[in-house]
Amino acid sequence: MSGTRSLDSAEALTVVRESITAVVPDADFTRVRPHDRFRDVLELDSLDFLSLVEILSEQAGVPIDEDDYPRLTTLADSVEFLVERTKQYEQSRR
Repeated sequence: MSGTRSLDSAEALTVVRESITAVVPDADFTRVRPHDRFRDVLELDSLDFLSLVEILSEQAGVPIDEDDYPRLTTLADSVEFLVERTKQYEQSRR
């Protein structure tokens, strides 16, 4: 993403899904409900998860720290996190 801007929920969900697909190309999102732990459902190991965090950070244009990892367990939580973080980051860059 060129230049960080706030994401709405739909945009954040797209970023999350595209990022997961970059790590797990055959990810079947029909198996993942919004509040499911997608790491378990999609069988992401630790290295996959770290790759996902890196891609999410790049795609959203915001830093994601290790302390943030617990907020990236479900699609719903990940979307909420990205919406909040991009808004905060955009406001801090003004």
